[in-house]
Amino acid sequence: MGKPIVAIVGRPNVGKSTLFNALAGERISIVQDTPGVTRDRIYADATWLNYNFTMVDTGGIEPESSDIILKSMREQAQIAIDTADVILFLTDVRQGLVDADSKVADMLRRSQKPILLVVNKVDNFEKLMPAVYEFYNLGLGDPHPISAASMLGLGDMLDQLVQYFDESATNEEEDTRPRVAIIGKPNVGKSSIINKLLGEERLIVSDIAGTTRDAVDTSVVRNGTEYIFIDTAGLRRKSKIKEEIERFSIIRTVSAVERCNIAVLVIDAAEGITEQDAKIAGIAHERGKGMIIAVNKWDMIEKDDKTIYKFTQDIREKLSYMPYAELLFISAKTGQRLPKLFDLIDVVLENHSLRIATGVLNEIMAEAVALNQPPSDKGKRLRLYYITQVSVKPPTFVIFVNDKELAHFSYMRYIENKIREAFGFKGTPIKFIIRERKEK
Repeated sequence: MGKPIVAIVGRPNVGKSTLFNALAGERISIVQDTPGVTRDRIYADATWLNYNFTMVDTGGIEPESSDIILKSMREQAQIAIDTADVILFLTDVRQGLVDADSKVADMLRRSQKPILLVVNKVDNFEKLMPAVYEFYNLGLGDPHPISAASMLGLGDMLDQLVQYFDESATNEEEDTRPRVAIIGKPNVGKSSIINKLLGEERLIVSDIAGTTRDAVDTSVVRNGTEYIFIDTAGLRRKSKIKEEIERFSIIRTVSAVERCNIAVLVIDAAEGITEQDAKIAGIAHERGKGMIIAVNKWDMIEKDDKTIYKFTQDIREKLSYMPYAELLFISAKTGQRLPKLFDLIDVVLENHSLRIATGVLNEIMAEAVALNQPPSDKGKRLRLYYITQVSVKPPTFVIFVNDKELAHFSYMRYIENKIREAFGFKGTPIKFIIRERKEK
């Protein structure tokens, strides 16, 4: 159901970030000529032919290094490998085949994932092809020559890459069961919530951040409806570097969110909402998923009559970009309010797939325009001609206007609020596409 995930893997300094940026079409990774600059994996969506996929840029793998940063990067690369559908193994023609490449190749082979061997920095195909043939010694099939910096050979490489994708990469939505991703930082109680819902210890729960190594799908049946819960992993083991912990959870979140309809962001009540929570929530928001925020360990908080109000205000401020998210205060330990989670999931699922008739939408828009005149600039006023809903999951609307430049964000937010007032759309983002239609 989600997009295939492609991990770009290799030793440090073979050009992974340069290739990642070339495919993403913008400079996302830091590119510097020092091994080990890309410390955290960064992800981006890419499209080739009819295929959409998510790329993961990994820190370089140093197979045998005791340096704590390099060791941590190796662990992150391993997580990317575990999570990926296809591995793009990048090597460097200028340095030739080195011992570390063979060690990385052994590590990749153990994953039993499809591997595409790519040889980078081949700026002159005629001159450098004999050096490319050396990489056949890795035993990973044909090496594909490219130059990421000069954008050479990328089309042929991508043609080969998409052949590894499952057909479902182009055909969405075969499985109609609602999928709910439980996301959040390590050790906030994600596995405990699913265990309580199941009524059995299906997932390992421990106090070590990152016990859950892989995203695990669990089926839960309630009132005749089957829900698939995706528990996102923490990290492999507790890292000695605090900021590394944050980076581990990102790619897991991306892969789980790709496959879900609704994301439940679990926040630790004792810690309150953190910057990392906001980053993780942003992944679900960008991808247009339904959103529920579950504040866990609520039983451990000393409360007065203002506690819930203060918590709610803090969350709304830090997640101001998703005012639609539903909020729930729970305890996985005692089961407090957990049954209400299913009720909220049902409400958000319904809103995420809600369709509104065009006639009704245009009545609401006309009323909104009458109450609050659209903005004008240099004597020209924005005119809204027509609105129609074009898709669901998330609900997406096209508005035809006379001039896109005049359709300011603040006025579109006003129109969105009017639509929400009429139909609720609780727990789901709604998207607007602005199209220009010249006045006759």
